[in-house]
Amino acid sequence: MSDFRRSSPGRCRRLDYVIDDETRYRAVGSRDARFDGVFFTAVRTTGIYCRPSCPAVTPKRVNCAFYPTAAAAQGAGFRACRRCRPDSVPGSPEWNHRADLVGRAMRLIGDGVVDREGVAGLAGRLGYSSRQLQRQLTAELGAGPIALARAQRAQTARLLLQTTELPVTEVAFAAGFASVRQFNDTVREVYDRTPSGLRTEVSADRRGGAPAGTLSLRLAYRGALDSDHLIDFLALRAVPGVEEVVAGGRPGVRTYRRTLTLPYGHGIAEVDGLGTGVRPDRGWLDCRLRLTDLRDLTTAVHRLRALFDLDADPDAVDGQLAADPLLGGLVRSRPGLRSPGHVDPHELAVRAVLGQQITVAAARTLAARLAERYGAALPEPSGGLRLLFPTAAALADAEPADLAMPEARRRALRGLCAALADGTVRLDGGVEREQAAAELLALPGIGPWTVGYLRMRALADPDVFLPGDAGVRHGLLRLGHPGDPKAAAAAGAAWAPWRSYAVHRLWAAASAAPAPAATSAFSSSASASGSESDNA
Repeated sequence: MSDFRRSSPGRCRRLDYVIDDETRYRAVGSRDARFDGVFFTAVRTTGIYCRPSCPAVTPKRVNCAFYPTAAAAQGAGFRACRRCRPDSVPGSPEWNHRADLVGRAMRLIGDGVVDREGVAGLAGRLGYSSRQLQRQLTAELGAGPIALARAQRAQTARLLLQTTELPVTEVAFAAGFASVRQFNDTVREVYDRTPSGLRTEVSADRRGGAPAGTLSLRLAYRGALDSDHLIDFLALRAVPGVEEVVAGGRPGVRTYRRTLTLPYGHGIAEVDGLGTGVRPDRGWLDCRLRLTDLRDLTTAVHRLRALFDLDADPDAVDGQLAADPLLGGLVRSRPGLRSPGHVDPHELAVRAVLGQQITVAAARTLAARLAERYGAALPEPSGGLRLLFPTAAALADAEPADLAMPEARRRALRGLCAALADGTVRLDGGVEREQAAAELLALPGIGPWTVGYLRMRALADPDVFLPGDAGVRHGLLRLGHPGDPKAAAAAGAAWAPWRSYAVHRLWAAASAAPAPAATSAFSSSASASGSESDNA
């Protein structure tokens, strides 16, 4: 994926670059799965649209049209290919990383905001009028917010039809449709099938394979995936009662499990790592969901994808970092390392403050105590999962005796939670990163490390570097490079725009063996608001 040229807006873009139609056609001819989700190919003679890696015979160039989104292809009158299922590809890496209006809008649409709040609610969150938003999305993506949300609802409907035995009427409303008629019309238009016909494409045995009440699905990704890094990272920070990592159903497989607080209810998610003997470019992770309200399915899947960074483009990231003399060996030995996000930015913010100046284990213990005291209990436990993580509003009023930490950090935590609860500070996918950073820094006790960590994990910023972080320092020392903040910042300049991934490379290097001259897990550079830890 190195054949890129800068060009004008309106053409299918890949992060800061665009690809022309001839490059797209070559990708289709070679069935290059790395482009799945980056663009879609429509065939005029058949009236269908496909992912670039579709195994069907490559159509003639003159018959091909290319679209940046499935919604744009559907709006042009094309239906989804039954063979390659283009609606189930990974999302474009642009929508996770772009900080402009389109990127922020796509993140919110993916989280189900249009279904819950309508286009007016989406526009209000973004600070634009509905008309301005419609115009800009249509100009760049070929589809407005309603069409984009409609395509997402169609995908959710197909998933429910083919993985559950729910009555069609329940599927319609669970997928976010306003009426059964709208649901029927959309399914016919997108898939050229009735809902019942779409269901019969999958055997009853497959639909009934998961335990009762459980949705079994695949979370697609592109390129290589280092699932061991993801599971290790999450296991080290897992809050007892809220998260756990257990042995999976196959030898060598580990499963990450956690509770989810969702707009309409709560859920329990399980995601399997790849395990031993499985190619890192397999293409999907197995996932199971139990939801109290199926209307939360789209949101739950979106947040799990963000947690595991499944819409990333590892070829672009690793291609640049592998050429670096300092990081190159690490990248070549472990391709596909991701930068984990989070399922709840408010929970992440609380845990970031809890982790200041203490070890990972101590931060995890403190978070578990707060979950026991202020988190809602599940109606019945599931394995080691018993609790939902406390809301920011609950912790804003926490008793001082329950916050076993220095007074300055206690004030920082309560002030942060109050700001999150009343909306003074926003950390959702539609917020402008620079604005969120400024609002966080204005709070007492919140310093640059915490802000950077939240930008990296809560706001999906791919280019965050933490030069004063202890793990970064130890990783650099292990690679034979000076670890002081000035030297770290100088080294990190070469890793833009993928410095968040470089941070994870350095953290992984630091954890591979005892860090040189390390006596604690804290950063040696203290900000005015207090020394910031690398252990949230």
